[in-house]
Amino acid sequence: MNSLANFLHDVPERTPTLIKAALAHVQFETIHPFLDGNGRLGRLLITLLLCYYKALEQPLLYLSLYLKANRDEYYRLLQEVRLSGDWESWIRFFLTGVKQTAEQASTTTQRILRLFEEDRKRIETLSRPINSALRVHHWLQRHPLTTIADVVTGLNLSKPTVADCLERLKELHIVRLATEQVRNRIFVYDAYLRILNEGTEPGPEVPT
Repeated sequence: MNSLANFLHDVPERTPTLIKAALAHVQFETIHPFLDGNGRLGRLLITLLLCYYKALEQPLLYLSLYLKANRDEYYRLLQEVRLSGDWESWIRFFLTGVKQTAEQASTTTQRILRLFEEDRKRIETLSRPINSALRVHHWLQRHPLTTIADVVTGLNLSKPTVADCLERLKELHIVRLATEQVRNRIFVYDAYLRILNEGTEPGPEVPT
């Protein structure tokens, strides 16, 4: 672990950030320092390194889905590094994953922005209260699961106003009720969450 820490801090020499993240992940998984959670921490290490060295401004690139989708190849390449030192094949696989994940994130972001814009235009067709409804819509972009009480507190609007806005968004099929209970009802920005959840369905796990 001490040698890995030195490598992460460019001792004895600097390594390009993406290559460093690729090598560090394999080394961490090989050291396997904890009884449980090594896979999750090793994958998190990738994102943290990219942020620390300013390759990312926000922790928005996660390779977990790529590794899950290519689980057998992932296992094989980790083992090849350990048995024969085939770092080149691993790095090629890793960089392909970074490229694909970044492209998917960009596409997803564009789809989300289009959804927000389309829903905004639909809200503007309301007779009233457009401004409050737009504020609630903006709140939902940051809190896609919310309650009336949360919106009241977050936007400093009255409870009747928020309830009316959410009901109108429900009529426009922008939100739906996740619960039928009378109190503390949960409203869901359904289309937004569907986009975010794409590709996260349960499947074969990568090492933990």
